[in-house]
Amino acid sequence: MTRRPVPSGAVRFAGKVAVVTGAGGGIGSAIAERLAAEHATVIVADVNRDAAEATVARIRAAGGAASASVFDLLDGGACAAAADEIVAAHGRIDVLANNAGVNRRGALLELGADDWSLSFAVNVDAMFHLCRAVLPHMIAAGAGSVVNTASQWGLYPVPGHLAYNTSKAAVVAFTRNLARDYGPSGIRVNAVAPGEVRTPMLESNLERTGRTVADLDRLVPFGRIGEPEEIAALVAFLASDEAPYLTGSIVEITGAQAAA
Repeated sequence: MTRRPVPSGAVRFAGKVAVVTGAGGGIGSAIAERLAAEHATVIVADVNRDAAEATVARIRAAGGAASASVFDLLDGGACAAAADEIVAAHGRIDVLANNAGVNRRGALLELGADDWSLSFAVNVDAMFHLCRAVLPHMIAAGAGSVVNTASQWGLYPVPGHLAYNTSKAAVVAFTRNLARDYGPSGIRVNAVAPGEVRTPMLESNLERTGRTVADLDRLVPFGRIGEPEEIAALVAFLASDEAPYLTGSIVEITGAQAAA
C-alpha cells in the first residue's frame, strides 16, 4: 500500500504527545504516521510488538518521533501503568486515538459467545480502560482530545455482523457520553465512522468471500473505497486545535456510500 504524502506545512501537533492504539497496521498505523508527520511525539500502542516496531521504524525513517508501547488494552491495570509511564517519560498526553478493533462476523444464530465477548472487549472495553487511565492526566492539564474509531456500520447496521455492528454502536454512545461528561474539564471527544477502507482486515475478508476491491468500489457513489490515510487525515483534524469547538460528534467518512 502506497502512503500518500502529508500536505506541506501541516504541523499542528508540535510539542504534543499522542497515543494511538491498534497502530501496528491499517488505519492505526496511518493515524500514527500522520500525527508524527505533523510533529507529534507518537506512542505506537499495539498488542503485536513486531507490528508496532515496524510503524515506529517508518515514522523515524521519515524524521518523526515515536516509540512502541506493548500492553494489554483489556487489562485496566496495564492501561493505567502504560499511561503513567508515558506521562513520566514525556510529561503529558494530549491526544488519544482509540483505534484498536476486531470484526467477528455472523448473525445471532451463527455467532459464538466468544466472538460476541471478544468484540465488546476489544472494541469497547479497551476504550473504557484506556480512557480511565488517560483522562485524569488530560483533566490535570485542562485540555485533551480523544478520537475514537467507530464505524458506518455502528450507525447503519449491515446483515451478518451483529457483534461488530452493535459494539461499534456502543462506541458511538460511549463517545457522546464522554464528551458530555468531560467537556467542562476541557476534554474534547469525537469519533470517526468510516465506511469500507482498504486495510488488511478488509483484504482478508475479500479473500474469504471471493469478492474484489473493484466489487466494493462499485458500491460507492464516489467511485472507490477509502484509504487509511484519508481516515487518518480526518482524525488529525478532529484531534487538532483547528477543531476547538467540535466535540461529541460522529463524523462519517464513506464516499457517500449507504451501508451495504
